[in-house]
Amino acid sequence: MAVAEEENVDVEVVLYMKSPPDRETLEHITSVLEDPVEDLVRKDSKFKELGLDPGDYVGNPEAVVELLLQRKALMQRPVLVKSNAAIIGRPKTRIADFLK
Repeated sequence: MAVAEEENVDVEVVLYMKSPPDRETLEHITSVLEDPVEDLVRKDSKFKELGLDPGDYVGNPEAVVELLLQRKALMQRPVLVKSNAAIIGRPKTRIADFLK
């Protein structure tokens, strides 16, 4: 948000835990994501606790969408979307260039 404000860009913030993206939205994001699709999944302690295999998501948008529909907390964030492009906003230095 701070980067968007600095760049004077209007943004919509989606609180994904309260209003998780639906299948159509996730499919759109994965189809326009400039990053590897598997990076959309957080590989944190919860991921490991669930016994998930990171290799199952490499280059596999369908598996990523299914996982994020079931486990919204595993979605990497922030995700920035502009019509036909999306990035994961990490590191945050990427955000300013994307917003221009």
